[in-house]
Amino acid sequence: MKTSVKVKNSLNPIAIAVFLILIVLAVINFWTKFAGFYVTVALVFLAFYFSAAIHIADQWEKAVVLRMGKYNGLKGPGLFLIIPIIDRIVNYVDQRVRVTDFKAEETLTRDTVPVNVDAVVYWTVWDVEKAALEVQEYDNAVSYIAQTGLRDIIGQHDLADLLQHREKIAAALQTTLDEHTNPWGITCQNVGIKDIVIPSALMAAMSKQAQAERERQARVILGTAETEISEKFAKASENYQNNPIALQLRGMNMLFEGLKEKGSLIIVPSSALESMNLGAIGGLTALAQQNKNE
Repeated sequence: MKTSVKVKNSLNPIAIAVFLILIVLAVINFWTKFAGFYVTVALVFLAFYFSAAIHIADQWEKAVVLRMGKYNGLKGPGLFLIIPIIDRIVNYVDQRVRVTDFKAEETLTRDTVPVNVDAVVYWTVWDVEKAALEVQEYDNAVSYIAQTGLRDIIGQHDLADLLQHREKIAAALQTTLDEHTNPWGITCQNVGIKDIVIPSALMAAMSKQAQAERERQARVILGTAETEISEKFAKASENYQNNPIALQLRGMNMLFEGLKEKGSLIIVPSSALESMNLGAIGGLTALAQQNKNE
C-alpha cells in the first residue's frame, strides 16, 4: 500500500557541503591549536546544527513543519531553515497532478448484471495544510473513495447506461469524489472510464440480440421499399390504362433491354407478341437481314 508521506533525506548537497567545511575547519584548528579547544568544539557543534537545519524542497513540493508537535507552517519550495530538535518536518506534499487507477470487480448493475469496471482519476492537492492535517494517507483515501463511489454508481444504472453513457457516469463519479475530497484540500480534476468488462455468455447473447435487431431493421426497410414501389406501379398503371400505345412501347423497351445481353434466353408468351405486333416486326427484320446477307 502506498503512503502519502514522502520521506526525504535530511542531508542535502548544501547541508553536506556546510558540514564538511566546518568539520575541516575544526580539524585544522585542533591540529594547529590556532583558536583553542573550545573553538573546535563549537565548530563541530555548528557542523551538526547546520546540517540538520538546512533543507531543500523541490519546486512542486511544500514541507509541513511542526514545532513542538504543533503545526508551524509550510516551507519551500527551495532552500529553507528550521530549528533542529524543536522543529520537525513530517512530510513533503507533492502538488502536481496525480493519477490513480481503481476498479470495481463483480459489481451488480441495477438490472443485476455483474460487470468489471476499470477507471482512472486525476487529482491534485490544492490546500497543503488541510491535506496534511485532515487525513493521514490522502492518496489511499482518494483511491478507496473512488472505488466505493464507482460501485455505488454502477448499482444505480443499467448495463445499457454504462455502455452508452460513459461520460455521464464519469461526471457523476467526479462530482461524488469532489464532495468527499474538497474538505481535505484535494480536488479531482477528471475521471475516466477505461474499460467495462461483462460476462462472455452475456456478450454472446447481446451479439445475437444486436444481429436480430439489424435483421428486423433490414426487413422494415425492405417492406418500406416495396410499399413505395407498389405506389409507383399503381400510378404508372393509371397512365398506361388510358394509353395502350404507351404500354406497348414500354413492353417493347423491356424486351429490347433483355435481348441486349449476349447469350440470354427470354421466353415471351405469344399473346404478348401479338399484342405488341412483334411477330410481324420480327419477320420483317429477319427478311431484311436475309436479303442483306444474300
